[in-house]
Amino acid sequence: MIYLFLYVVGMALIWLVYKYGWIQSLKTVANIVVPSFLIILFNIKAGRLLFKTPIIGILSALPSTFFIYRASKPITVFVNSWIDSKLNDLGNDKDAIETESIPIDD
Repeated sequence: MIYLFLYVVGMALIWLVYKYGWIQSLKTVANIVVPSFLIILFNIKAGRLLFKTPIIGILSALPSTFFIYRASKPITVFVNSWIDSKLNDLGNDKDAIETESIPIDD
């Protein structure tokens, strides 16, 4: 079952890169992975401390997911702006024009 999940995720990533390109795909994946990682990490840590019964865990997972997702937006904006700044740094080299210098005396 895990292999099927990884296969579907791989196909989705390939399609995303084909349709939108590497940079936009990287931003989209960052928008998905950062909040998901924080939500999973929080639920693992909180599950050890608070959730003795599954009912409390299920009821508390949805509100915590919403708050963590909203709180992770500045992190995803930072990651996306970092990707854009790296792209702009690479783009400046393409705009340079190479010329030969000739002394005025000649």
